[in-house]
Amino acid sequence: MDTILLVSHVDPDGALPRAALEALGAAKALGLPVTAALFGPSVAKAAAALAGTGVAKVLAVEDAALAEPRYATDAAAAAALAKASGASIVVAPATSRMARVMAGVAQRIGGRIDTHVTQLSSEGGPTAFRWYYRQRIEAKLRRKERPWVLLVDPGATAAAQADGGAAPAIEKVAAALPAARTQVTGQRAPSSGEQTIRPDAKVLFVAGAGWTKKQADGQPHPEKAEALILSFVRTAGASLGSSKSLVDQAGEGQKVFEFMTHLNQVGQTGSTPRHPKGLATCCHGEEPHVVGWRFIRERRAVNLDANCGWARGKADVLYVADAFAVMEKVNALLAAKK
Repeated sequence: MDTILLVSHVDPDGALPRAALEALGAAKALGLPVTAALFGPSVAKAAAALAGTGVAKVLAVEDAALAEPRYATDAAAAAALAKASGASIVVAPATSRMARVMAGVAQRIGGRIDTHVTQLSSEGGPTAFRWYYRQRIEAKLRRKERPWVLLVDPGATAAAQADGGAAPAIEKVAAALPAARTQVTGQRAPSSGEQTIRPDAKVLFVAGAGWTKKQADGQPHPEKAEALILSFVRTAGASLGSSKSLVDQAGEGQKVFEFMTHLNQVGQTGSTPRHPKGLATCCHGEEPHVVGWRFIRERRAVNLDANCGWARGKADVLYVADAFAVMEKVNALLAAKK
């Protein structure tokens, strides 16, 4: 019988990443006991978050060198945990830190790895689900090789819920961590202006190129569009997405939004975010756009064209209205509620 190990780093504050709880929720769908494995400078706080989730034991590698993400130390710690557990299936959250090292961990333990897993199931044996071809084709994967390492995409599954109880017992595992050849002295990031990408936001707000086109008075109003979009994103705590046509306008000499980059792009050539709700404005809702919305659970759109792509069964609700007028009203209601 297969045995399952959930392996994850801990956050800088010692907490368990939410993505790890989501990976645990996916692992529990296999219907087998799950052992957790955590690494970091201290795992007590993260282990306590697993109380009542069905995890009976936590394997831990604790070392001050694991406070900062480094491939050498993270891979050594994760491999030591996987070997100590003897698990045949190793599940990990696809955070940037875990995604960087788990392929190397699979090689070290003589296993195989599959990434971008969105669901796990026990139908006919352990089965992994993932999407191919720009999220158009869903595939079911099974492997005979063991250990089998699986990276579960954040936001794809519901997080495991704790129902109370005592924290699982912690068992320390010795790991030979290599000496660090680098030292982290601080963090610096380029100035990017307004922070608009929020993976944990409940709402995704997507703006299309229509925001910069001529309006009813025959003139474009990009400054007003900027104010309306930013007001909603700030007040609602929403994440901001963009159509490709909007972020490409910089190369066409047209007015662009200073707070928006290609990182905001959603769709066939952009990201495929996962939020409970989504609101599309001033974009036509054709196939490249909808590919990026595949995992949005509730879709709404605002467009003056009643025959746009969103109206053809791609949106749960379509508001045939002027986006400027709609968002002015929405922002006023949000401001009054605050």
